[in-house]
Amino acid sequence: MTSTKVPFTVSGSGGFWAHYRQTVRETVIPYQWRALNDEVSDAEPSHAIRNFKIVAGLETGEFHGMVFQDSDVGKWIEAVAYSLLETPSPELEALVDRTVDILAKAQAPDGYLNTYFTLKEPGRRWTNLRECHELYCAGHLLEGAIAYAQATGKRRFLEVMLRFVNLIGATFGRGPGQICGYDGHEEIEIALLRLYDFTREPRHLKLAQYFLEERGQDPNFFEQEWERQGHVSHWTGLKTATAETAYFQAQVPIRELPVAAGHAVRAVYLYAAMAHLAKTTGDESLVAACRRLWDNVVQRQMYVTGGIGSTHLGEAFTFDYDLPAETGYAETCASVGLVFFTQHLLELSPDAQFADVIELALYNGILAGMSLDGRRFLYVNPLEVVPEASAGNPDRLHVKARRQAWFACACCPPNLARLVMSVGNYICSQHLGTVYVHQFVSGTTALQGPGLDATLEVQTGYPFEGEVRLVLSGIVPAGFKLAPRRPGWCRRAALTLNGKPLPDAALENGYLSVGGPWVERNVIELSLLLEPEFLVARPEVRSAAGRVAVRRGPLVYCFEEADNGRLLSALSIDVAAGLTVSRELGLPLGAPEITARGRRDEPAKGGALYGPVGPAAGSATQAVTAVPYFLWGNRAAGEMAVWMRRK
Repeated sequence: MTSTKVPFTVSGSGGFWAHYRQTVRETVIPYQWRALNDEVSDAEPSHAIRNFKIVAGLETGEFHGMVFQDSDVGKWIEAVAYSLLETPSPELEALVDRTVDILAKAQAPDGYLNTYFTLKEPGRRWTNLRECHELYCAGHLLEGAIAYAQATGKRRFLEVMLRFVNLIGATFGRGPGQICGYDGHEEIEIALLRLYDFTREPRHLKLAQYFLEERGQDPNFFEQEWERQGHVSHWTGLKTATAETAYFQAQVPIRELPVAAGHAVRAVYLYAAMAHLAKTTGDESLVAACRRLWDNVVQRQMYVTGGIGSTHLGEAFTFDYDLPAETGYAETCASVGLVFFTQHLLELSPDAQFADVIELALYNGILAGMSLDGRRFLYVNPLEVVPEASAGNPDRLHVKARRQAWFACACCPPNLARLVMSVGNYICSQHLGTVYVHQFVSGTTALQGPGLDATLEVQTGYPFEGEVRLVLSGIVPAGFKLAPRRPGWCRRAALTLNGKPLPDAALENGYLSVGGPWVERNVIELSLLLEPEFLVARPEVRSAAGRVAVRRGPLVYCFEEADNGRLLSALSIDVAAGLTVSRELGLPLGAPEITARGRRDEPAKGGALYGPVGPAAGSATQAVTAVPYFLWGNRAAGEMAVWMRRK
């Protein structure tokens, strides 16, 4: 039996996540609406809303933008929906309703809804599934429609998308006249499984199963489509040498996928759908495949920040332990997808290792993708930045030294926004008679069950402080257990119940189980030792050889030029001297900095490019300062590095 999500209302005032959610609600959502309407002067135009208006007959013109531009609208609506759940806004709701009116007018009589093929290539629907994202766009619009129906009770957008789903179900399958294929970018599978959770309509589950089970059954499907395209890429207009089946996770059936490979976002979207299906059907062979793939990602192909995807060529995984700091990709969307995937595994089996990875990705690989003011974004989340290299080295042009106003391919900003606004879905779950607290976020939730009618309030200064106060009030039956996570990074934890220490609290799969005795109002206090520490990578991670990173609790830290001067590569850190936590820099949100003792190498005298080791070359003692990685680049442009040489 799987666990069930417990809806959690994140505190609207005070606390780490309150800031981010307020920023998304008040700044990011309006800003992204302006971007989708081409109203941000220093950003690349999106064309997304205008494309729909043209199809709807409200404007005239041609399609502009990426082939998947429609998807940004779906993600924006989804972020709005999550915001409306907790903070009603008649103005924002009316804006979505007007957008839905446009989408409804843009829908074809048979239910089809895609601006690129309607405007740019009419008559060529479903002819380039490998590259052209038709089902991907449909999936994101469907997710937005589901979320909006759940938030407001309004079903018009959902009805529009159900018509499209009916068309997709009639078009794809193994029956006569159907296309026996699937999309090159996984996403429709996630959306259909969410739709099944919402409607409990068996045909929605069956269609999701079809798209998952069909992938890789005929490895030649994309090859044949590529042949029909004359081997010409949609993206470059040039002939390509191969259809790159593994890039689309289609080289073998899903249960046989040996390791994470190909485009990183597509991969984790696929794995998320596989895990969701396994959770829904109880398919143990699918669970085993998901665990194998998750283990490979987390133990061999994940950056210390929770980022995934090692190369800008295809935004893809490469091979085990290949995690270059200076050229890595670590797309924001990939970390978002990793959270989706891991959350389903956590619901399959309450195990703190899954919650640990969600936490790592949330606080580091994802939040770094947005500036504190919510107006600038990262697509790529590097572990090392040298502005001169970003500007002058063709291999590092994808590594931006500053966050950007928007992107021609703008999948990441709305993806980040919808995750931040739905973070309450990742806090608690209930399994049999136990409520698990996976993430430490200030807020409240109602708990219901046999003999259980209570409220759980979480109060914490996490992630900067390690004190977590859980207040359980109401009717709590004997036998009920509350199980807060003991994070994997935590070396020492203390637990009390109503002032009484619980030194012998059972640790089960990384969770500290508290079983009472319960009274009408119970206060559980969890104290997690937040000590800064050095991290080292396995020797196989060659890019980190001889280097250390700094971590404090869930936060990975980085070194910036603003605190340490130019040429971070000249610095080394004395690991024997330890680390000191302070708040002298006045960092945003009250974040502490961490300082250490280090040295700076001085160049040899005379200006020679190379020289022998000797008295001419020296070094000077210097304090070295690290700040939380998610904050990098918010103060000034300059160099940044997560890994630093050790003495």
